[in-house]
Amino acid sequence: MALAGNPYKQYQEQSVKSASPDKLIIMLFDGAIRFCGKAHKSIGEKNFEEAGKAIYRCEDIMNYLINTLNTSIPIAEELEKMYEYILYNFTQANLTKEISYLDEADKYLREFRETWKQVGEIVRESRLQEKKAQ
Repeated sequence: MALAGNPYKQYQEQSVKSASPDKLIIMLFDGAIRFCGKAHKSIGEKNFEEAGKAIYRCEDIMNYLINTLNTSIPIAEELEKMYEYILYNFTQANLTKEISYLDEADKYLREFRETWKQVGEIVRESRLQEKKAQ
């Protein structure tokens, strides 16, 4: 008798479906950071095929973030430039197999992740204060 599916995968899918927009963005950055680390390790081990696969995943995440930016928000243009810079570093890492590009990308991924985490906390606190005021 086969199981209905992988429970971990079902949990992940449900987490994504029920997550707030800021948490989804954090999940994307978590994934990019994880794949960046995998690429870094793979390059160190001279496993360039695995490094390439991990870098492609990073590039997919960055392209998704770029393509889903809300262009009506004034900061979107600046975010796009920074996301493209991170994407550039992944492309260079894949072409040259130099981990310095991954280190640069990782630094910005972590900074953006922390920023989005703080934004989410501010928004939730603001909503909580609005509810208390009502």
